[in-house]
Amino acid sequence: MTEPAIHRLLCWGVIALSAVVFVQLLFVVAPYGRHGRSGWGPAVSGRAAWVAMESVPALGFAAVYLMGAQRAAIVPMVLLALWQLHYFYRAFIYPFRRHASQASMPVLIVVMGMAFNLVNAYVNGRYVSHLGQLSSSLLTEPRFLAGVLIFFVGRHINMSSDARLRALRDRTDQRYSIPRGGLFRWVSCPNYLGEIVEWAGWAVACGSLAGTSFALFTIANLAPRAVAHHRWYRERFADYPAKRKALVPYLW
Repeated sequence: MTEPAIHRLLCWGVIALSAVVFVQLLFVVAPYGRHGRSGWGPAVSGRAAWVAMESVPALGFAAVYLMGAQRAAIVPMVLLALWQLHYFYRAFIYPFRRHASQASMPVLIVVMGMAFNLVNAYVNGRYVSHLGQLSSSLLTEPRFLAGVLIFFVGRHINMSSDARLRALRDRTDQRYSIPRGGLFRWVSCPNYLGEIVEWAGWAVACGSLAGTSFALFTIANLAPRAVAHHRWYRERFADYPAKRKALVPYLW
């Protein structure tokens, strides 16, 4: 079997996995953070867990990218920069900006996250640097420009929402409080919404099955968790805003 055929098969495998994960997470909430619970085996600190999981796509994508025939082309380098802008921050900055009291995470969840991230780094890194047809003419095409713009809009939503959550923890000195302001006026998890928008933008910019598979998996992973967070807030805070939705303003 040729590499393009294997690559395509992996992309479809990620899409199939997305459907399974989405349904599973609607019924079984991943046991970390505020949803942490016993019975999932040994655990490691949340900080170590995030570094381990998120360094895989940062370093793995870079390694795959450097082996590609198009690694010196301008459009692949732009996409490399977008990917690393997200994952370098997630792996090596974000974990150290989180509150020191962050909960531990089961090793099983960490290993599963690392395994998916390794496949995803190969699938997207190989497409961008070797298998895709990403000529410099894309730099002036509306689809590519729109995808990059959507990526940065999502990144702004994601990071500004994370900043509000950190500030709330520092200000109240409580582990959890009702977040307010920004997109929190309308949804419980704008940070997740921002990340979904980011990778939707990536998929649009790439115009590939690889990018689409990652965007779908991001939705499958984060949308059910947003629903779980929303339910958790409502159960614990009697004064939680009644009109606030879980993920999409006014809709869901």
